Amino acid sequence: MNAPITPHRPIQALPDQLISQIAAGEVVERPSAVVKELLENALDSGATQITVRLEEGGVKRIAITDNGRGIDKDQLPLALARHATSKIASLHDLENVGTLGFRGEALASIASVAAVTVTSRTMDAAHAWEIVGSHNGSVSPSSGAHGTTVDVQDLYFNTPARRKFLKSEQTEYGHCAEVVRRIALARPDVSFSLSHNGRTIDQWNISELAKRSAHILGNDFAEARLALDESAGSLRIHGFAGLPTASKARADGQFFYVNGRFVRDKLLVHAVRMAYQDVLHGDRFPSYVLALDLDPALVDVNVHPSKIEVRFRDSRSVHQFVFHAVQRALAQTSATAFGSVPAPLPAASTLGGDAGSANGGPGIWRREQTQTSFGAQFTNTFAPASPGAARPFFADAPGVAQDTAAYGALFGGGAGAANSPVTQAEPYIASPEAMAREEYPLGFALAQLHGIYILAQNTKGLVLVDMHAAHERILYEQLKNALQAQVSGQDMQVQSLLIPVTFYADAIEVSTANENQDTLKALGFDIAALSPTTLAVRSVPTLLKNADAQTLARDVLRDVREYGGSRVLIERQNELLGTLACHTAVRANRILSVQEMNALLRQMESTERADQCNHGRPTWVQVEINALDKLFLRGQ
Repeated sequence: MNAPITPHRPIQALPDQLISQIAAGEVVERPSAVVKELLENALDSGATQITVRLEEGGVKRIAITDNGRGIDKDQLPLALARHATSKIASLHDLENVGTLGFRGEALASIASVAAVTVTSRTMDAAHAWEIVGSHNGSVSPSSGAHGTTVDVQDLYFNTPARRKFLKSEQTEYGHCAEVVRRIALARPDVSFSLSHNGRTIDQWNISELAKRSAHILGNDFAEARLALDESAGSLRIHGFAGLPTASKARADGQFFYVNGRFVRDKLLVHAVRMAYQDVLHGDRFPSYVLALDLDPALVDVNVHPSKIEVRFRDSRSVHQFVFHAVQRALAQTSATAFGSVPAPLPAASTLGGDAGSANGGPGIWRREQTQTSFGAQFTNTFAPASPGAARPFFADAPGVAQDTAAYGALFGGGAGAANSPVTQAEPYIASPEAMAREEYPLGFALAQLHGIYILAQNTKGLVLVDMHAAHERILYEQLKNALQAQVSGQDMQVQSLLIPVTFYADAIEVSTANENQDTLKALGFDIAALSPTTLAVRSVPTLLKNADAQTLARDVLRDVREYGGSRVLIERQNELLGTLACHTAVRANRILSVQEMNALLRQMESTERADQCNHGRPTWVQVEINALDKLFLRGQ
């Protein structure tokens, strides 16, 4: 088809009304855009109370009332004029924008496609003043409290083609409500009220961010979030990062603000996503409410018509700051939130009459060191003054005595399992004083459930631990630290196999091993070709010595082949180490001694990100005493 021939026209200046309507195409995309512009103006006026009233999804009416400074009578016409604003006056002001609005075109654009009435009253005015239509309208006396009301009716009444592109009433209302939620999240110091078709939908009173975010995002977010507040030079980030266990299938719970302005910035989204990569693999999305404050001169907010994108002067520094701040917040665990890593109990401490008598009389607590499958472990035992067997003591209640002779090493069946020492001792126990000080937040093991879960008791109640998920996280962090230590010149600790493990390999696996010896060595593996169809594993990282060497070798070779040696060590490092940790972690139905269970608890308390496994699943949960009381109707 041939393109239609357009008639030749001379160059001429466009009329103001058409200019405003063209601008409205960028600024007033749909009713929610009007709500956003008017709310930003209300906040810029210093309002602490804002009411939003919508009719028919905002298409029929949008009325926003605030208690801000108001607009003087003689300036009301200018408020509706194009490019008239009190927020900037020079290029310097434009480069240091400290307000949400600044272009001075929003009201003029809205007035060109809708019927607009502005009513305003300043603090020193005897009454309010009103202007209708446009900047050419007359100003007349009106009634109203201090502040401003902008009433927008019949959106796109004079541009019916634009109105045809709008969606259903409920859809348009949903977009408007989302804008109000975003802005209300950024300003918990301002009260907001939202109504639709005469019915109040939401009411948010002045509060703290913690309460406002819980109100808007729900209790699920409130119960699964980490607070953060960090500063570096002129940069500050504060707010809440959702726990990986509360991740979602969609990214609809992500709110990021720059100097109070909601933005969708690829750099910031990437920085946060990278911070979650250690605890949230796959296609899940974290939820968060984060605010970045910085010198306005360091960020350009004038790069998008809707002001939803920004550009940073030093984007790399901002990215690294956000990444490390969120990563540090996620490295905390609920267990270690009490303070630092638990301190060891004294080697021996004498308890007075009451504590001693609970165990058959005065006596002494002794602390013995034992080597377990999880590393060095300490055992506290009570030696009574009178003859008799030692008995465990746990916060004024009897513990569970368990004979460890019946259990092999944690990874029983391996090469060194038969010779692994198991000390004949009582379970890991502590004095009431230590428990009162909450030195051991995850408490002490009581038993195993179905070979999968560890049951432990702490001062709050019952702790349930998924032993495979917990051990997987511990191994993963140890592997990652060992690999990162090589950057500072430390060698990866490797375990040479007394008898190399050989297995059949195809030509691709053999060539991958031959061509990537440096990468394999960096990862702690010595995998050599014995023949065109045979590979031998001669050494593995010490942390993985109890795992199946053939399975580990195949996993490493597969990743190196698919992504290349350099990418595996840089971009794919976490995924590979997570796979190796999963293969090595203690499996379900593995019987653990009480000592080994307690060793796992102690390592969890001293391991970063120990609240989740590498896939974002929880490793432990707390069931408090009052929850147990409710189950059994105690006190009712």
